[in-house]
Order: sequence, then structure tokens, then C-alpha cells
Amino acid sequence: MPDYMFLLESRLSPEQRAVLTRVQELSAAMGFNVYLTGGTVRDLVTGASLRDLDFTVEGNPAKIARELEKGGAKTLVEDDKLRHIELLFSGDVEGSISAARDDHYIRPGTRPEVRWSTIMEDLRRRDFSLNAVAISLNPASRGLLLDPTNGLSDIERAEVRALTIHAFTNQPVRLLRVLRFAARMGFKIEARTQEWFDLAIERELPATITLEDAGAELRALAREERPAVILKAWEDHDLLEAVSPVLAKKRPGYDAITRLSNVREDLFTAGLRPRLATPMLLAILARLKDREQSSVLSKAGFRSAEAQEVLNFEKHIQSVQKELTGKKVGTPLEAYKFLEKLPVDQIAYIMAESNNSAAVSKIRAYLNKWRPLRSGLPLVVNELTALGMPAGAKFDAIVEQVFGMQLTGRGKTPEEREKILRKLSGIKEQPKKKEKEKKSKAAEKSHAALAMGSAAKQKHADAETEAKMARKTGAKGGHKADKRGPSRHGAGRSSGKKSHARK
Repeated sequence: MPDYMFLLESRLSPEQRAVLTRVQELSAAMGFNVYLTGGTVRDLVTGASLRDLDFTVEGNPAKIARELEKGGAKTLVEDDKLRHIELLFSGDVEGSISAARDDHYIRPGTRPEVRWSTIMEDLRRRDFSLNAVAISLNPASRGLLLDPTNGLSDIERAEVRALTIHAFTNQPVRLLRVLRFAARMGFKIEARTQEWFDLAIERELPATITLEDAGAELRALAREERPAVILKAWEDHDLLEAVSPVLAKKRPGYDAITRLSNVREDLFTAGLRPRLATPMLLAILARLKDREQSSVLSKAGFRSAEAQEVLNFEKHIQSVQKELTGKKVGTPLEAYKFLEKLPVDQIAYIMAESNNSAAVSKIRAYLNKWRPLRSGLPLVVNELTALGMPAGAKFDAIVEQVFGMQLTGRGKTPEEREKILRKLSGIKEQPKKKEKEKKSKAAEKSHAALAMGSAAKQKHADAETEAKMARKTGAKGGHKADKRGPSRHGAGRSSGKKSHARK
């Protein structure tokens, strides 16, 4: 059996891993069984990016949510009836915690009776098999995959399969949802599910989709990475009318959606994880008048505060741009600090829709130049430490000053950075002088050795010269003796021979 837990954790961000660990700890402390379910497991199996962490507990998730809030989590939506809580966990991680439940229908199409259940019953009551999968996070079975409806096989076949013939009758909003999943993942609708889908359309079930359910799908659509593909699928099946008749008539703002989707890719490339629900909603509603946008959001179940956040988003962006290009944010360091605090969805909207070239230029410099430079600051920290600067407030201030200089093109080489760091820290170049002294002494020794070697060679040469002279002198003396005449003994022998000849 594959180790799904290892696969999951290897693909989690550090922030997501911390959330996973904390939910496991709280569930164990409260005696709840907890599972990672639905879209998270589906995306894990398909290799898609893990955007959300969806947990299901056999118990009341409100207790866990309250503890998570103490650690910085923020509750976004809470449904007491279904015990479903959408959260923004600490570390800016999105997800949800739900109670395991079973929906009991007295007859098809009626409102279900909610019963709290085990995880297996919860998985079997779900909409499609690819969402009816879970991974246990409990100590005794950690990493165990639960797949009671054989959803893994459907994922491998790239099919979306409904779990019951009454899937669309019980919840007509699933007509929108099945197209959303198929379009997002590039899957086809399983043959029998397609038959049930066509039958539901013939029976005009789209007209029975509640505004609240349609609004939930509109929210989900705004969080998708490819909303244009999903919208066109809804249009092709005449289902956009169920979301909003006005939107169906005037059509979504596909050009705005495309621009924002392209920006999303740029942000991913820069290492950011953009959540573009608010600007994407504006892009979807771009062809509608302000009054029409307000009406669509209201009918879709958006609370007044949520709707105003969307409707006032563009005005807020205008003030942000003005501040970004103003005198208070004149230097690259000031612009960096300003953009570092700016929500990513606002950055994305400026890049996609703004005509303010100065603001866009600063944002692109921030993404492509300044953030990579920031990631190299640990090197500056190490260099300053190596110079002997102790850690503290002054140390941090110097590092920040060097970063500001780097944003203007200074301090690119190690040598240049060292000069800057010495100047800012007041640490003199003592280590370099010692090095010069060492080199000077080494040079002196080398010269002395060379001099001694030269003297020895000269002495050797002089000795050879003297020896040669001595040999030459000895040779000349021998030749002179021969010229003076024979030796005494030789002379006697010669005289005797001459005397004998006379006789």
C-alpha cells in the first residue's frame, strides 16, 4: 500500500504541515478521530497543487476551531446546522473542518435529515466518487487510505462519477458542480452519470437550484485556477442562468478573467501563492454595471460586508496605487516594504488592470529583482558575522541598510559588500594588515633564501674557478722543466752512449 501520509507531507508547505500537526494534536487530545478528506486527497492523488486542507472529525469540530483561533486561525464561514467551518488557519493556510455526517432523504428531492455518523458513512453520502476518499490522521491508522466507493479507480480513469441515481435530484446544484470538476481537472463525465445529467436537464432541474446553492458555486468558481473554462461549460449547458440571469445575458468578462489568470501564473513563478477570489469575482462581473454587480452578489447569499469588500475593491486599489507612486514610497527600500505588506490579490489586480505604469513597474521590480535579493540576505549576515560584528539591533540595522543599497545596484560583489559592511560597522581592516605582514615576512624569507642560494652558487663557482686555475698552473710548470733539459740520471746515460760511440 502506498504511503499516502509521506506523499502528502512531502508536498505540503511548512505552514500547511504545521496546521496538519496541530489539528492532529487537538483531535487526539479531545478524543476525536480525524481524517483528511475530499478535495485535498483528490488533489494529492492527481498531483494537483494542494490549495486547501479539508478535515473531517467524528465529533463536533467547533471545539477544535475555538482552540485553533487561539493560535491565530480565523473563522470565515460557520454553518452550525451542518457543523461545517471554513477557516483561514495560522500561516495563511485555507481549509475547513466538518463533522462526519449522513444525509438521510425521506424521498428523492426533499431536504435531507442530517445525522452525525462515522467517516465511512460520511464518504458514502458524498456527491462524486473522486470526493469520497480520505486519509486517516489517527495514531493507530495514520496514512491509511479510505476509499469505500472506489473513487481512486475513477481518478485513474479521469472520470467524474456520481454515487447515486438520485445525485442530481437530491441536490440540483450538483449539475453545476459536476461540470466544474470535469472542466477543472480535464476529466470526462462517466457514461451513466452523463445519462443522469441529461435526464435532470430534461426535467428542468436547473430551475430548482436555490440562490444560496448557486452562490456557493459562484464563490467556488472565483477560487478556481481556470474559471473561464468552467464558465464556458456552464454556458454551453445553459446553466449560467441558474447562477445569475443578468450574468447569463451580459456574459462574463472573459478578457478580464484571462488577464488575471495570466498574472496568477506570474505570481506562482515568483514564489507566491495567490488567492484571487475577490479580484476574480470582479473580473467575472466585469461587464455588469455597479448596481447589477451588487444585485448578483446579494442574491448569491453574500453578506453585506462581503459584498462591499468586492464592490469597493477597485476604489481601494486606486488609493493603493497613489500611495505606491507617492513621495513617501520613493526609494526602492520603501517600495519593497510597502509591497511586502500589500495583500497578493491587490498586487495581482494592479498588474492585471492598472494603467499606472509607475506602480506596475515597481511591482515587477519587487517580484523579479527585489524578492530574489531579499532571499540572499543570509549571505550578508554571514559576511558581517565573519567580520566580528556581534548580533543585536545595530547588526540587524546594518543588514537592512546593505539590502537597501543592493536594491539600488550596490554591493553586488563580495569585495564591494565587505567595504560597505566595514564602513557601516566601523570595523577596520585589521585582518587584512596582518595578512599583508605575513605576506611581507614570507617574501623576506624567500628573498633571504634566494640570496643564500646565490651566495652558495657564487662560492661554488669561485672554487671551481680556483681549481681550474690551479690545474692550468701545474700544467704550465711541467712544460718548462722539459725545456731546461734532461734530468741528471738521463744525462749520465746519454753521455755514456756518446762515449761508447767515440771508442
